[in-house]
Amino acid sequence: MNKGVTLSKPFPSDLEIAQKAEMDPIVEIAEKTGISEDRLEPYGKYVAKVLLDETTNAENAKKKGAKYIVVTAVTPTPLGEGKTATSVSLAQGMHKIGKNATLTLREPALGPVFGVKGGAAGGGYSQIVPMEKLNLHLTGDFHAITSAHNLLAALIDNHLHHGNELNIDTRNISWRRVMDMNDRSLRNIIVGLGERMDGVPRETGFDITPASEVMVIVSLSSSFEDLRNRLARIVIGYNMNGDPVTAKDLGADGAMAILLQDAINPNLLQTLEHTPALIHAGPFGNIATGNSSVVADYVGLEHSDYVITEAGFGADMGAERFFNVKCRKSGLKPNAAVLVVTVRALKSHSGLYKITPGKPLPEDMLKESPSDVKAGAANLQKHIEIVRSFGVQPVVAINAFPTDFDSEHDAIREIAEEAGARVAIHRGVAEGGAGVTELAEAVVEACDDKSDLVYTYEDSDSLETKIEKVATKVYGADGIEVAPAAKKQLKRFEELGFGDLPVVIAKTHLSISSDPSLKGAPTGWTLPVREVRLAAGAGYVYAICGTMRTMPGLAKTPAAGQMGFDENGNMYGLS
Repeated sequence: MNKGVTLSKPFPSDLEIAQKAEMDPIVEIAEKTGISEDRLEPYGKYVAKVLLDETTNAENAKKKGAKYIVVTAVTPTPLGEGKTATSVSLAQGMHKIGKNATLTLREPALGPVFGVKGGAAGGGYSQIVPMEKLNLHLTGDFHAITSAHNLLAALIDNHLHHGNELNIDTRNISWRRVMDMNDRSLRNIIVGLGERMDGVPRETGFDITPASEVMVIVSLSSSFEDLRNRLARIVIGYNMNGDPVTAKDLGADGAMAILLQDAINPNLLQTLEHTPALIHAGPFGNIATGNSSVVADYVGLEHSDYVITEAGFGADMGAERFFNVKCRKSGLKPNAAVLVVTVRALKSHSGLYKITPGKPLPEDMLKESPSDVKAGAANLQKHIEIVRSFGVQPVVAINAFPTDFDSEHDAIREIAEEAGARVAIHRGVAEGGAGVTELAEAVVEACDDKSDLVYTYEDSDSLETKIEKVATKVYGADGIEVAPAAKKQLKRFEELGFGDLPVVIAKTHLSISSDPSLKGAPTGWTLPVREVRLAAGAGYVYAICGTMRTMPGLAKTPAAGQMGFDENGNMYGLS
């Protein structure tokens, strides 16, 4: 049986492809998109900030009637299934079939770039360029967010040092520090050691910048004014009476807003085929919202016929937050959802194989076996069900790999069609937009179907009910088990007036359940809620269900050790 993709010669690396790209000046990309030059703030020749103005709002975003598409996936393997590559591929494919499309994506974090995961520019011939700029600092948004977050942290400890007028309970401060690098040794630290003038000793720690509430605030803010208001509402901890202490109480919100005045503006780049791409914000998908910014979507919808955005991890994670949190905040309603699936993902969900980051796939996994694919069918079927539960039509996108076989693609097609979903194979990584026209046509058809966004819960539901509804309606759990301390926290948040906020459930991304070892579509399980935290500025309450690392560590052989410049001054090792 022929494999799905046959390569006659070694495939060039993503960086090699990107370095050979012929890019259009970003002013021309903006002009084609309909963004006036006076709204651009160039960062070199190929990157620009798009300045927000009075037209950047939900009303104008809806006025043109553009179609809004979210790209999600089945439960991913630790290697990921190519959602970003699929998003880029689809945007390029849309242009191939004569549609005016814009892409909106999250910004990459430096920690994963230098760790194992690598960059987030897409792959092969479906990439955002300039790839090096995108993956390394871009326009400095992450640095601004890091600085604003740590300014608040510094003001907290300064306030404690100078007498603690707000009577802050030092054992009940939730605001930690952040940095955009994987560094496990900073997860838990003690500050204020040394002489009396060196501060008040207390336990705290570092998270990675994508886990910062400030990052989520940037992603969910609908304007600079909204950003300022959200910063003021950040709760950093509680006083000795148990009342919340905010960034406004500390006088920090104004200075934080100054640091973020440029970071609130989305970044305009392009794909290898000159499709406009708005890259902005980068909250984590397992402990935060996992979606790019509201304002980037506004700009894209104002100037395009189709806007394609990506939600982190599977439909149970980033897509659930996209629908229940981001769309609630933005006022936008999606027309279709693309559900990315790979042969290796469904083989993984068969329970027959184990995939480890940084190691080759198991040899037996690369053998032709449509029966192994079908053994993992439950996961795909469940994610189709999840998307449909929000009133949105799914289009299953088979991301083809060179190691796949036609019979395995046929097996996925059969599973998807039996579930009543549209399905298309795409080869965007190997062929660019030309390899994605089938998928693009299927998405256009899906967008013409009737869709009516349905939230999983009502604003008026109790916080515990909201968590339970996500667990049972989305994940398929039998129910939830809330620890006594978490019940007390939920009750207190409602007493403080936060009961109408949406919820985010921080759990593993490697299973629809809260147990990463459970593959497929687990049933007969209960979601354990061991702790609940408040993100008042971002505007949600989040439940901790399992062990969540907010500061990743580096692998034994991190990608950073393989990077550098060759004798000709060309960068190598970035992926």
